[in-house]
Amino acid sequence: MSKTKEKNFTQILILGLLTALGPFSIDMYLPGFQDIANDLHTTAATVALSLSSYFIGIAAGQLLYGPLLDRYGRKKPLYSGLLIYIIATATCLFVKEVNALIIIRFIQAIGSCAAAVTAMAMVRDLFGPKESARVFSLLLLVLGASPMIAPTAGGYIISVFGWRMVFVVLLVIGCLILIASIFGLPESYKPDPGFSLKPAPIIRNFLTVLRNRQFLTYAFAGSFAFAGLFAYVAGSPVVFMEQFQVDKKVYGWIFALLSVGFIGFSQFNALLLKKYRSEQIVGLALAAQVLVGIIFLVGNISGWYGLTATIVLLFLFLCCIGFSNPNATAVSLAPFTKNAGSASALMGAFQMGIGAIASIAVGIFTKNTATPMVLIIAVSSVMALIILLTGRKLIREKTVTTSSEAPAMMH
Repeated sequence: MSKTKEKNFTQILILGLLTALGPFSIDMYLPGFQDIANDLHTTAATVALSLSSYFIGIAAGQLLYGPLLDRYGRKKPLYSGLLIYIIATATCLFVKEVNALIIIRFIQAIGSCAAAVTAMAMVRDLFGPKESARVFSLLLLVLGASPMIAPTAGGYIISVFGWRMVFVVLLVIGCLILIASIFGLPESYKPDPGFSLKPAPIIRNFLTVLRNRQFLTYAFAGSFAFAGLFAYVAGSPVVFMEQFQVDKKVYGWIFALLSVGFIGFSQFNALLLKKYRSEQIVGLALAAQVLVGIIFLVGNISGWYGLTATIVLLFLFLCCIGFSNPNATAVSLAPFTKNAGSASALMGAFQMGIGAIASIAVGIFTKNTATPMVLIIAVSSVMALIILLTGRKLIREKTVTTSSEAPAMMH
């Protein structure tokens, strides 16, 4: 392996670990919901609010770190976020009641989302628009390992050592990622002292990004498509461990099995990109996702599906996400260079904000049934396809208008 390839491999690996920090923090404690509820004298549904608060924290943090990345470069905000994450994770070890856990998980998320936003911006910095979709797919290989490893490992850790040990493991992971980032990543963006952190200029900068039709179309389409994944994560503990009565270890293995579809097809996506454009793949992936969602919903309402059918349909749904997510992300960020940090932040905020709403809805309405989870999967998929088709039409209209105006201006 040449030095350049070895360097790229190391950087992609660390960027993947940064991207995986949030999902690891989400997935590892899922098998322990009932144990946490028993220990903190509450219910599993209330414990699930600590998952929703984490999603809300990530959504809010995206908007915080975007401007900081454009003002101070990539590494200083990253280090600050990781330190917040480490301190908050250590604090989770000592909580005595569920409200404290919900609040601390919000703070933990604020820290962890610095890793995700920085990783997205660094991909754009280091690899450019042409290679970014391929690199995003490679990141998903590392990212995809988290739902395979985290809940499975979490199930065994909680069974043997108790739920608090999960946060000890996350604390160690956070420290290791901080060290790897310090020594393994370059500063990929020169700090811009002229970039104002006052509210008005920041808002103007975000509005500049939001005026880009390509960004709006693919960011919102990708976010609604991705919302089904949040519904699945929030609903799966109840669906599998309460409705289908599997124990926490088996649940971890089911979660890992389902992640194979997400990982495998995100890597197959990298091969398809050699022949097809990201825009083409997104459209087909969302159409397939809608089909799977409708079949899943109709069959679930009709009472046709048991454990096996539910696993198969969730597997197919996650395969579609493996195609749609990296391509939608790459196309939405492609128009930006100077505002890449702010665009990455908005993209992440949309994904996490819409995902948080989906997870909260699942937590409120799921009562020993998969229907709320499946309904959100189907509806969010349909919304994503509608947004994509409508947005593409508006982009084409703008392109035609611009092309027709150019000769007139020259004349």
